[in-house]
Amino acid sequence: MEKFKPPEKTIAVLPFANMSGNDEMEYFSDGITEEIINALASIKHLKVTSRTSSFYFKSKHIPITQIAKELNVSTILEGSVRLAAKTIRITAQLIHAEEDFHFWSETWDRKLENIFEIQDEISLLIADKLREQYGHFEIQDHLVEKKTESLDAYEYFLKGRYHFNKWNPVDARKAIEFYEKAIVLDPNHTDSLVGLADTYSFFAVTELMPRDEAWAMSRDYMDKAYALNPENAGVHYLLANFSFFYDADFQEAFNHGLRAVELKSNYPEAQQFVSMLYMILGEKDKAKQHLEIAHSIDPISQETLFYRAYYHYRFENYAEALKLYNECLTNNPNNIPAYIVRSYCLLRMGKYDEAIQFLDEMPKEIVVPDEKLGAICLAYILKNDKPQTNKYFGELLKRAQERTAFQAHSYLYLAYANMGKPDEAFDWIEKAIKLKSSVLLLSYADPLANQLKSDVRYEKFRKKLYRHREEEIKSSPGKTPLLDAETAKVFSEDLLRFIEEEEPFLVPNLSLRSLAAQVEIHPNKLSWLLNERMGKNFNEFINFYRIEYFKKLAVDPENSHISLIGLAYESGFNSKTVFNTYFKKETGVTPKEFLKDTLK
Repeated sequence: MEKFKPPEKTIAVLPFANMSGNDEMEYFSDGITEEIINALASIKHLKVTSRTSSFYFKSKHIPITQIAKELNVSTILEGSVRLAAKTIRITAQLIHAEEDFHFWSETWDRKLENIFEIQDEISLLIADKLREQYGHFEIQDHLVEKKTESLDAYEYFLKGRYHFNKWNPVDARKAIEFYEKAIVLDPNHTDSLVGLADTYSFFAVTELMPRDEAWAMSRDYMDKAYALNPENAGVHYLLANFSFFYDADFQEAFNHGLRAVELKSNYPEAQQFVSMLYMILGEKDKAKQHLEIAHSIDPISQETLFYRAYYHYRFENYAEALKLYNECLTNNPNNIPAYIVRSYCLLRMGKYDEAIQFLDEMPKEIVVPDEKLGAICLAYILKNDKPQTNKYFGELLKRAQERTAFQAHSYLYLAYANMGKPDEAFDWIEKAIKLKSSVLLLSYADPLANQLKSDVRYEKFRKKLYRHREEEIKSSPGKTPLLDAETAKVFSEDLLRFIEEEEPFLVPNLSLRSLAAQVEIHPNKLSWLLNERMGKNFNEFINFYRIEYFKKLAVDPENSHISLIGLAYESGFNSKTVFNTYFKKETGVTPKEFLKDTLK
């Protein structure tokens, strides 16, 4: 069996266990986990599994190595939270997935009032340990900011987010109540404003509230959050959705979507949204690039699975799209978008009767009448069944006269396209654009409209609908090294001299930061120096010296009474597993084999 070899600089933070003895405190342990995920996700070049995929494993007794394999990460962070009165105990441990050993653990006992400082301290320490283990990336001085002076407001926010993440109307309404309580205590709590905007957008998209009312509420909270923090990636993602699904403004949606992924590359929802926009534009490579990022961060997400299927549909690989949509519906038989686009695949494959039967068998509780009406109408048009076409087309035409019947608007356009009536199709597009019929942004360039794409008017309306200007974020030219060649040379010599003379590696808890302080260099620069100039991460660099020191001790007859692990501890190691792992990695043999070969 091939050995699991995940990419380095990847981590999944599993839901921290609630050790408070009260199930009602689950929101708090979940909240701490999410805050650490978000903090680590802000580090460039560190890939952090999203909440959706990490929380899939909550309360599931699955071996760590299997979880790491499913998430394709090199490291797992697990921990626990115990809340008692106004004190908090947090434990955390890092597990190297490939070798399945714990290489770091820590416990914090703090006052609850210092919760943001605790989260920052934990996140920074975890980031440091990952850098020591896997190689260079730069770490900001702080990863968690104090977002409110009101601890009660923060707790209400955590409760709101806990309920919203359940994705159902009842819990979404509870989320609004908690977010609103947080805002009463702190009107400037950006995260709660973003939470309210997100919840109302959920009600708008699902039409569980009147569409205009829900979007107006959502936009109001977006604007308030943006005024407080225009650099908030979540706000830009919500603005992108508002621009697309309500304002029918493709360019504005595109700008906000790209800004969201620029501010937070570890943002799967924003990455797949941008991917969808590129799909609509027909830009296959760019769509795939963003989709692959989303999938690598959120491999278990059903939403990401849907977008992967949609990618294949938009680029006319219908067999693969059908396979993935079957998987979507196996996992969630009530996935409305998967039902609809799967029927499109069948239509494009010429399986008209199968599409009609599939739509007829759609669970009644999830049927969106105009969606089903439009898709069946298309099936009969393509099947060339005139009596049924006349029946369904008449109903569709009537429904499309409603100002906000956006699905019907879209299907009427597709119906005209497949009936060979381009004049009527483009006349209808003109009217629908004036209605800000947002669904047209999805349908205009759909494969089901292929018959219109050779018409000279098609490109004219495409430009009108999408008004796309390429303002993609361009990667900056090669970044200036943290140290110039001469300075790096001087620092390297000073570092090696210090290691040889002072033997800091003999201190078991030596860290990159503590070594950086001793040699008077910024930790980011020391990390860069080790990786870029010496070709080793911190642990490899330090453990090399520990192993060399161990070898000297092991072959000295005066130490024959000391066990090998005892000598390892005297050499600076503080874990038998770590010692054995690095020794074998460095020398190719076990410590016992080395000693046996040396003393022959």
